[in-house]
Parts: sequence; C-alpha cells; structure tokens
Amino acid sequence: MSIPQSGGGPIERREQLAEYLASGCKPADQWRIGTEHEKFGYVRGSHAPLPYETPADGPAASVRAMLEGLRDRFGWDPIEESGHLIGLTKDGANVSLEPGGQLELSGAPLETLHQTCDESNRHLAEVKEIADEIGAGFIGLGAAPEWRHEEMPMMPKGRYRLMTGYMQSIGPWGTQMMYRTCTIQVNLDFGSEADMVQKLRVGLALQPVATALFANSPFFEGKVNGQKSWRSRIWQDLDPDRTGMLPFVFEDGMGFERWVDYALDVPMYFVYRDGKYIDALGQSFRDFLVGKLPALPGETPTLSDWADHLTTAFPEARIKKFIEMRGADGGPWRRICALPALWVGLLYDQGALDAAWDLARDWTAEEREALRRDAAKRGLEAEIRGRSMRELAGQVLDIAGAGLKARARPGAGGLIPDEGHFLDALRETVDSGQTPADELLARYHGDWGGDLSKIYGEYSY
Repeated sequence: MSIPQSGGGPIERREQLAEYLASGCKPADQWRIGTEHEKFGYVRGSHAPLPYETPADGPAASVRAMLEGLRDRFGWDPIEESGHLIGLTKDGANVSLEPGGQLELSGAPLETLHQTCDESNRHLAEVKEIADEIGAGFIGLGAAPEWRHEEMPMMPKGRYRLMTGYMQSIGPWGTQMMYRTCTIQVNLDFGSEADMVQKLRVGLALQPVATALFANSPFFEGKVNGQKSWRSRIWQDLDPDRTGMLPFVFEDGMGFERWVDYALDVPMYFVYRDGKYIDALGQSFRDFLVGKLPALPGETPTLSDWADHLTTAFPEARIKKFIEMRGADGGPWRRICALPALWVGLLYDQGALDAAWDLARDWTAEEREALRRDAAKRGLEAEIRGRSMRELAGQVLDIAGAGLKARARPGAGGLIPDEGHFLDALRETVDSGQTPADELLARYHGDWGGDLSKIYGEYSY
C-alpha cells in the first residue's frame, strides 16, 4: 500500500488531473525500473503472524522490532504516523507495511535489472540478519497458507482502519486481500500518451500470463484451495468499482483524460490532512473538485489528494505518473528479479512491445477476462482460443528475451552482456510446465505428507 503523497499544490482546473499523469512522460533514456515485493513475517517457534508490538510475555519477534533493527543497523530513516514507526526510507527506496504486517520494499527507480536485483538482495540480506536475531522468519508466497483473519494483527495506520471497515462491508474478499496476500510488482515509465496507451494495453492483456508464471498460492486457511493463485482469485470478485481488466482501455479515445474519468468514478476512501486520515468512504472526488465533499465541506483538493486517490484504484495494471504491473504472486528470490525482467523486456523495447501487442490485439474483453480467471485457477493449463497458457507464456518469454537483448544492458562489469538471464526462472517454469503452485502441491501431497507447516522451513528467505 502507498504512503501519503506530498508536494502538490491546489487544483484550480480539471485539466490539472490529466496534466499530472502526463507529467510522468520521459524520454527513453530516462526510463527507470521500480520493483516492489512483499513478504509475510512470522514468529519462528509458532509460525504465528508477527504482531506489531513485542508482547511483554512473548518472543522478541515483532514488526516494530524489525523496523527498528533495519533503522538502527542499516541507516534507514524512520517514517512515523501518530507516534508509531510505520515505515523506512533511504536512497529513493521505502520499506512499508501492508495491513497485516506484510513487509514491503518499494525499490528506488533504477536504470537496469542488475541494479534492481542487487537492491533486492541487499534488502533480503538485511531483513534476514535482523529477523534471525529477533526470532522471526519471512516467506514469499501469494497468500498466507494457514492463518485465519482473526489471527491477523492490524498495523497502526489510519488508512488501514478506514479501508478495513469498508472492505468488511463489501464481502469477505477485501480483508483477505489486505491482510493475507502478497505480491511482486514493477513500476515502469512511458514516453508519451500514445506510448502509455500501448504499454497499458499490453500490460492488462498479458497480465494473466504473469499470474500463471508466478502462481504461488494454492493453500489458504490450512487447506488446498483449488486455485493456483488464490491471491488472483481474491481480486476477481473484490470490488468492481476499483478492480478488473478495464475494457475501456482498449477502446478508441483512450488516453490520460479517459483515465481521469475512470479514477473520478472510483469512490473515495479518505483525505489525508495534518498527519491524519479523514473518513471520506464512498464520497466523490468530483464533489471534492467543486468544494462539496461532505468530509471537508468548502475545501477543494490539492494534487497530493489526487495522487493519494489514484492509489485507491486496484486494477490488474494501473497508471499514475508511471505504470504498475499488478498480477504476480509474491515468491522466492529468483522471481523477485524475474518479474521486472518480464515486463522490462516486453515494454522497454519498441520491437518487443509491438510483438507483444500483436499477440493480444484482437482478443475481446470477454476473452481477456476469461483468461484472467482461468490463469488463477489452472496456471499454465489455462487456455485462450484453444491455445494453452504454457505455449503463450513461452512465446511471451521469447519476446521479452529479445527485448532485453536489444536493450543490451551489461552487468558484472561487462561480463554479462544483457539482462536476459533474469528470465531463466520463468523459462524453467515453462519448460517443466510446473508453476510454483504446482511444485508446492507436489510437496504437500508427497514428502510433506499433508503437513503444511513444513512450508516455513523450506520456503522462507
């Protein structure tokens, strides 16, 4: 989840909303890669989710102890809300908390995949060093395999208190998403409005491919759940006002202004003022623009308010001043690096981008939605037009590999000619036909003998 935005002046013209998005346009030599990854923390002895505070009569493991350790040993600057340590920042990166205590690294905008993978390695090494000392563990999965909602702590963030009440009002999926799922995402740049539209269309259409390749959540509440990606299943029926595959993106006339229209139709959650979240649940940003927001009567918004509001729409891919790819489950180290490699390869080379769009340009909205649902349930066995996801994913990886080769960004002092090797984990998945979820299920039904607790010892970082 995003931290509060800042620095935006008053909105005096509606046109500023689209101008805000358009201000993200950059020439290709300034395009960057920002990788985000979440992981579940747990108490080593009990496998219980980490509480925020260290219990007086329990083990030292807690979310607060984790953040304090990172702050004190590795020089991260604290982010506080109402006296609570709720995040960290350093060198353009942020460590933040999801509602149930999931620890997220929102990486700095970096030039190459070599750099973003090094950043992830450093972060995980720092986390492990502190976690080992306080008796905590961290694991990369798409959904918590055993925990129930009543076991989950709530992090001390005003945004989450408001969101929890709203999500409880719309059914069971919302709080499951907030408290018991994890993802890997990548944020990428665009060069122009037309470039944004093409990238967003490719990102949405092919997001089910990422869902299948990264499917890593076949368990929930201690049982096999019948899905390869339970995290993706949760998103399918969560909140139609702010989720989905967005058919309008594929229609004529798509651009920044059309995204503004969509975002203005997303009901508000809150307004952030003076360090506090003000309840604006279900209210309209359109009313806010004309000073008629019930939560703040007579007050009009700033660009910071608009930036905050944009973070409350959760489609499979979304735009702010950049594009976010949102379809992948959390996972192990190699997949943290593989997710940005997939999308950089597809979107940061024009030849690859055109080839990727050629794969999906004539799919209908119904076919895109059907593939999304089938990918969550069946992974690489999903189909579109009689074609298997495994075959489609192989072609997508070939295009991404060609895009990374064309980028020709060397690593290891020039010893590695490009970034293509970061796709190796995904190629192994396609070659074997086994997603991470398939591997987990094989272990569960095989040598684990149905003992799901063994997942912590064997799949933690």
